[in-house]
Amino acid sequence: MRGLGVVRQYREYAVVALACLVVLASAGVALGATGRDANGVTRVATAGDADAGGDGRRLVAPGVETGIDTDLEAPTDDGVARVGGDRFETLRAALDAADPGDTVRLHGRFDGPVTVETPNVTLTSASPTRAAVVGDGEGTVLTLAAADVTVHGVWVRNAGWEASENDAAVWITGHGSSVEDSRVSNTTFGIWVDGATDVRLVNNTVVGRESVTPLTKRGNGIQLWRATDAYVAGNRITDVRDGVYYSWASGVVAEDNEMWDIRYGVHYMYSDDCVLRNNTAVDNDVGYALMLSERLAILNNTAVDNDGESGHGVMVKSIDHSVIRGNDLVGNEKGLFVYNSLNNTLSDNLVLENTVGVHLSAGSVRERVSENSFIHNDEPVVADISQQVAWNGTARGNYWSGATVADTDDDGVSETRYQPTGLVEQLVSTTPSARLFVDSPAFALVRRAERTVPIVEGPGVVDQHPLARPPHDEWRRYYAHD
Repeated sequence: MRGLGVVRQYREYAVVALACLVVLASAGVALGATGRDANGVTRVATAGDADAGGDGRRLVAPGVETGIDTDLEAPTDDGVARVGGDRFETLRAALDAADPGDTVRLHGRFDGPVTVETPNVTLTSASPTRAAVVGDGEGTVLTLAAADVTVHGVWVRNAGWEASENDAAVWITGHGSSVEDSRVSNTTFGIWVDGATDVRLVNNTVVGRESVTPLTKRGNGIQLWRATDAYVAGNRITDVRDGVYYSWASGVVAEDNEMWDIRYGVHYMYSDDCVLRNNTAVDNDVGYALMLSERLAILNNTAVDNDGESGHGVMVKSIDHSVIRGNDLVGNEKGLFVYNSLNNTLSDNLVLENTVGVHLSAGSVRERVSENSFIHNDEPVVADISQQVAWNGTARGNYWSGATVADTDDDGVSETRYQPTGLVEQLVSTTPSARLFVDSPAFALVRRAERTVPIVEGPGVVDQHPLARPPHDEWRRYYAHD
């Protein structure tokens, strides 16, 4: 009986397809290549075909040079620390002598672990290759336990191996402390901010332990636990579990960081009112994992070739009242994965050459989506939803490289709607055996009818005002000729 029901369902779709053919013809919608209607107005079929990436091209991440300088060597000569005119042979002795406001100048190798307990002290050297604090492979190497401590130009390395014990190169509990222009390596967790406010982490290199597998057994590059109003900028992070991990953090601004060869480039958990902008995540499992948070601003970031076990450029899971705008999501397994999330704005993003452009699931039906460019994704949208959702409530929708557009008044907006996912996809989702007919002429006509003439209403996403031209003029920069 089930087989008979499926046959009837296919027959119904075939009847609908034939009816759609008549309607499409009477409506003057072209089914083939570009042409002109009776009034001489150009109708463009499959927008963007002329701009295809083409054979013989490969995706690249322009301006992103992942990798670190492996030729750098930590200093091995005995350390010398100076406070004013006084000279000390150990860092502990120098810190004991330092008063608030003093600068401790470092040169050479110092043994850890070391704890800074005097507020408003600066530890500095000319560069990380000139001064290093080296642990014994157990616990944390350098702890900033006082307020307003600054670490500048120091290499901190060889922390413990226990992720369960939170072994870190640098541990910060002091409010207003900073780590800048420094290097962290051979560590489980890189820099851990533990409940401190107004911490600055700027222009540091964090390298974990590549030998530790799987990735879940490593620590995170930068851990923000109950951190408030931190500033995280210009850091380069690799060989850890997650690049920047937020747990119950708030008011954090993170910008211009680069993360590669890790699990999640950035990972939010229970962290509200944060800004993430101008960051780059390349060759990770997931570029940016947003979970269980509200009022995030995800702006102008780049996610390229994140196609690991999860494979998302941006994962949006239980995220509400947030903005995801101006991001480049290129060559990922899924550009965007939106799960159980509501009342978010997704705008002005370039979604290029992903296996799936956007995957909607678990009732994510109240998003505002406009001014995005969906170009050359294998599937522009996958929607595991039971209703039809109109994304854009504005006069301008999104650009779809596979859409049939009819811009009769040359205002850049098509007069025909576009539905990238609908009845056919829903049928295949509920009845896997229907995949045998996915490329059939009947199903092709159903898709064409859904996408252009609103007489066949099915579940999925519909763009009422698709754009005739992509808002992103420079999308070709992601291609390089072989």
